Parts: sequence; structure tokens; C-alpha cells
Amino acid sequence: MIKLRYGNTNTFYIPGSDGGLLIDTDWAGTLPQFFKAIKSASIEIKAITSLLATHYHPDHIGLAGELQKLGVNLMIVDVQSPFVHASDEIFTRDKRLNYHAIDENAATVITCAESRDVLKELGINGEILHTPSHSEDSISLFLDDGSCFVGDLEPLAYLEGYDGNLALKSDWEKIMHRHPKRILYAHANETECPEWNK
Repeated sequence: MIKLRYGNTNTFYIPGSDGGLLIDTDWAGTLPQFFKAIKSASIEIKAITSLLATHYHPDHIGLAGELQKLGVNLMIVDVQSPFVHASDEIFTRDKRLNYHAIDENAATVITCAESRDVLKELGINGEILHTPSHSEDSISLFLDDGSCFVGDLEPLAYLEGYDGNLALKSDWEKIMHRHPKRILYAHANETECPEWNK
């Protein structure tokens, strides 16, 4: 796994034996910075075969349409479908961003239930979980090596401060019952996992 930071959002590249998966992108207009970041990490654009967004807020999918045009397959989880174009209006207000909208017809729609098989086709062992406490379209990616990519999910350390937030607690229960070793956030530092005793 390689962490790429070329704006305000942590994005991650996961190499598989039959393809590479990018988790999230940054804001529209950051394509030059993206190319500098992957070059610095010795990643060729052709190695990135698939893209998965943890959710469709503008700081996570700004480059998705441009990457599609470069041959990257966008994987949309079915629970995300109603939100794919939620950021279009935000981006199109600023013509300097040269925003390219997502082409749903060129994307692959999958379900969480079939995600393990889809990821296995890339040579990646893991599964996608629906974790909607941040937003209805939020998902997390759990890998069998213990890595879990949670996007903007509120950090586990803050859970007690959200006492009574059953949706957040449910999301963390779903993740922690898989015994992750480390949690990777879009806007916070990676953390090692404590024992789950909630």
C-alpha cells in the first residue's frame, strides 16, 4: 500500500497481482499534482486499473472523471449510485478547475456482497463494507492483511464523545469485528487498532 498526498485528502494505491486500486482522489484541478505524486512513488498511470471512492464528496472524487478518460475503471458501490453527481454543481461553478464529470456508463457498479470476488479479480484480498454514519454513500475497504480504509469515518478514538450515535457505533462494530490491524483515514493519521471491547 502506498499513501499519496497531493492535496488535502490522503489517497492510497493498493497494488494487486492483476491490477492496482486507487482509493479516493483529491479536488478537481489537482491532476498535475497527482501525476507528480505517482511519479515520486514510482507508480505508472497504467498500473492504476481501478478507482474506488469512499464517498462522493468533492475532496474525494474530483479527479474521477479525468482518471476514467485515462483508462481507469471507476467502481461504484450500488449504495453510492444516487450520489455520484452530488459534487458536479460545486465543481462546475469554477471553470478554472476544468472539471470532468463521472461517466456512469463507463463505470462498474458492484454490491458490497460481491466486492470480495471483484477485488480478487485484481489480486486483492478484502471486502467493501457499507459504513454510512458519515454520509449515506460512505463505504470502507477492509483488506485481509488487516488494513482498513475508512475515508471520513469519525476516528475510533472519538467514539465515546459521540455517545448515543448508534450509526457510528454500528460502523465501528462492523469494522472491528473483522479485527483490523490499522485504520487509514482520509484526513487523519493512520492508527493502530486497540482491542475492541464495546
